[in-house]
Amino acid sequence: MIKVRILAGLCLLACFAGCAFGQDEDELTAKKRLFPGVGPGLRAVKRGTDGNYYVLSAPGSSASVFDPNGKLLRRVPAFEESKSPNPQASQLATITFGEDLDVDAQGTVYVADRGANAIKIWDAKGNERVVKINGPVAVAALPDGEVAVATVHEQHLVVVFDKNGRDVREFGDPETISERPEVNRFLNIGMLVTDGASHLYFAFPYLPEATVRQYDRYGYAGQDIQCTGIDAWPAAQATRKEIERQEKRGDAPMFKRILTAVGVERASGEVWMALGDKLLHFDKEGNRRATYLIYTPAGARLEANTILVEQDRLIIGSDPLGIYEFERPDKKYQQ
Repeated sequence: MIKVRILAGLCLLACFAGCAFGQDEDELTAKKRLFPGVGPGLRAVKRGTDGNYYVLSAPGSSASVFDPNGKLLRRVPAFEESKSPNPQASQLATITFGEDLDVDAQGTVYVADRGANAIKIWDAKGNERVVKINGPVAVAALPDGEVAVATVHEQHLVVVFDKNGRDVREFGDPETISERPEVNRFLNIGMLVTDGASHLYFAFPYLPEATVRQYDRYGYAGQDIQCTGIDAWPAAQATRKEIERQEKRGDAPMFKRILTAVGVERASGEVWMALGDKLLHFDKEGNRRATYLIYTPAGARLEANTILVEQDRLIIGSDPLGIYEFERPDKKYQQ
């Protein structure tokens, strides 16, 4: 509890220091809904170098691949038992409970299947494999067939496997906030995204201050991008109080997400965070440039759980409302 109180004081100072950026909230309304059949259980939306969109929902036995016009092209996995000699076929025939998905430049699909305690991998040539790891919650494709994984159980924040499924490195020290190890482990559950320079971004959904930490692919840490400001203070303070309560109770930890989604522009490394229905835009130096309240075309508040940043638009998904296209407000103002 001492640690929590000290952090609370330090973070109050940070909030006042950070309040110069992004305090005015604009409204941002979606242009249209994409992939109308997708909604409840949405977990991830990614775009491949082939221009297609890869969508994961849970529970569900497969991921869906759509063309740019929204036409369903195929599902992953596309399993035919009679044609598969793979002894792992029964595991790879389905996704038990997918938490996250990514796709690399070669079209290889990676799914963090928490229900199967595995990363399931399907490449464009029809090859398939499994990497066993306990409790994966996030996955990000790296160059050379490597894959980064975040879990609920490992000692470090990130575990990296090579193309042969070997654990080649682990990095990232968890934040120590609570005196209970199991509370700290919960608070350090993360989300993963990458940019075009192969930087890896680890987002902390449950820390009192929404935080995204940048690493290079080898695990060397760069900057922290953090949501500070008067507008972030109430939620942060409520989280610290809840940490103290759960320390006293001693039961299994359970916290509400502060940061609900993160996206990174591949070319610039600029970060977009969602705190429920509030969307925050940070430049590559970590300065908050704008804050938006986001809405569906019908005017409903949209609580984001996935963000895909494209050159000319934002694709933001919500469970259960679905996936929506937004105009890039920063590009609009530059015109």
